[in-house]
Amino acid sequence: MSRAKTIQDFLRSNIIDIEGLLGLALDFSKSFLYANPNHKISTAELASLDILIQKRQSGEPFAYLSGSKGFYHLDFTVTTDTLIPRPETELLIDISLDLFDPNKPIKILDLGTGSGIIAITLADKCASWRVSATDQSEGALEVAKSNAKNIATSVEFSHGSWLEAVPGQDFDLIISNPPYVEDNDPHLADLQFEPISALISGADGLDDIRLIIEQAPKQLNAGGYLLLEHGYNQQREVMRLMRKFFVEVRGFQDSNNIDRATLGRIK
Repeated sequence: MSRAKTIQDFLRSNIIDIEGLLGLALDFSKSFLYANPNHKISTAELASLDILIQKRQSGEPFAYLSGSKGFYHLDFTVTTDTLIPRPETELLIDISLDLFDPNKPIKILDLGTGSGIIAITLADKCASWRVSATDQSEGALEVAKSNAKNIATSVEFSHGSWLEAVPGQDFDLIISNPPYVEDNDPHLADLQFEPISALISGADGLDDIRLIIEQAPKQLNAGGYLLLEHGYNQQREVMRLMRKFFVEVRGFQDSNNIDRATLGRIK
């Protein structure tokens, strides 16, 4: 009869994300795992763990297995209806917080909110800001609305494509992390579990960015800003597109010194 498996047996393995997978299968914290290395894993727990290991080794992101992902100072529920939050998107939060007084009652719109990370983070950090968010995916909006229940400040959500979702409304800042991957980008194979509609945007990846740049001026208050996340090789073209409608166009790099965001003030 084979020896019963223990937590330590798995911690010594080179299985990807084994700490997190053990925590999910056993419902134990990381600290408990290391404090109880000789804990014997039951047959039922081994079966659950094996399923999780197989899914993770097949490429399914850990965030979808756990159902959550940290972003800035909060934890967010994520599902396959939403992209997994990336740390580079935190740059948009930093830029926004530097633009306006956190106690000034300004209006902000987050286009294509997904799980709501940008809108909810800004609403939680700046209670005086009136934050709205849109998405064309009803599934994503349900996730975002659920995440918004975890903060004290409310966010107004609207269903629809980009600015068509909020007709007649004007904002001081429109912010978006839109799809910006090229249709045939080879890296899409590594993103097979994430919603394709939230990733790709035409042959050069800029179809949605062009549309947002054209639509935004009509719904920005005087002196208002547009802030966009984009791909590492798109900043020069995004800046060129923005200069048609915006002044003081500036590019920003993320924490890895990669071109990641562009900001402009309405003419």
